[in-house]
Amino acid sequence: MTTATADNKRRALGKGLDSLLPRVQSIPPPTPVVAAAPAAEPDGGKPREISVEQIDRNPFQTRTHVDEAELSELAASITANGVVQPILVRPQADGRFQLIAGERRWRASKLAGKKTIPAILRQVSDEQALEITIVENLQRADLNAMEQARAFERLSREFHMTQEQIATRTGKDRVSVSNYMRLLSMPDGIQKLVEGSQLSFGHAKALMGLKFHPDMEKTAQRVANLSLSVRQTETLVQGMLNPEKNKKEAKPEPEVDPNVKEVAERLQRALGLKVRIEDKSGRGRVIIEYANIADFDGLLEQLAAD
Repeated sequence: MTTATADNKRRALGKGLDSLLPRVQSIPPPTPVVAAAPAAEPDGGKPREISVEQIDRNPFQTRTHVDEAELSELAASITANGVVQPILVRPQADGRFQLIAGERRWRASKLAGKKTIPAILRQVSDEQALEITIVENLQRADLNAMEQARAFERLSREFHMTQEQIATRTGKDRVSVSNYMRLLSMPDGIQKLVEGSQLSFGHAKALMGLKFHPDMEKTAQRVANLSLSVRQTETLVQGMLNPEKNKKEAKPEPEVDPNVKEVAERLQRALGLKVRIEDKSGRGRVIIEYANIADFDGLLEQLAAD
């Protein structure tokens, strides 16, 4: 990847959250019969302390696996230093808040026994909430390949976004989005290997070539068990798809001059050892093979005898 391309990708991802968060200058709180919803911050970003028990989990969360050990480490850090970066929530009509971004910080805060957590309020739609969740996780590289695939599929299915639109919103190129979504057509067994980090996206992409091969899942398990690299997996797949190319053609025996052959046979009879003569236009070498030191001593006596 060139430096320019890498810079473009970083800019595309870096602007993701800002482009998805509308700056609401003034939104009067609604007046429902039960309870008034908290208003979004009029200054567009000042954090406030919110009770962790008033926050509901993000229904659009794309991450399905959270490492409990890492969560415990984060909880210990929050106990010692507090929450460094505020979470993002949106107000609900019943007076509660719905999490948009920062689930690990919220869960770790509860684990650490914190009563409140710093949060920024935003008024966003369901579509924006899902987009923000995906972008945040992509920026932190928190999603495995299958989680990304399901997130892109959800944007397509629930919000009728094209692959081009998904690519624009998330900072990915369209081909990558397409390849991620293709993972969803792979057998469940392979999807589980990818989700469990036993296979990478590169491995899965290579295995896609075996889509109609009866041994696709068995091959995927073999790749995982042997910890094959992506390049080794590609070679393995190509060998399965084109077995004829892997069969080494038997090399024809080089033609030997009858006179050279006769001399080699005479030397073999005289020495009692295997003799090979490589000759090309009168130049070459004589190769005498011996199996043990006794053969070598016998050869030395015959060639170096006084």
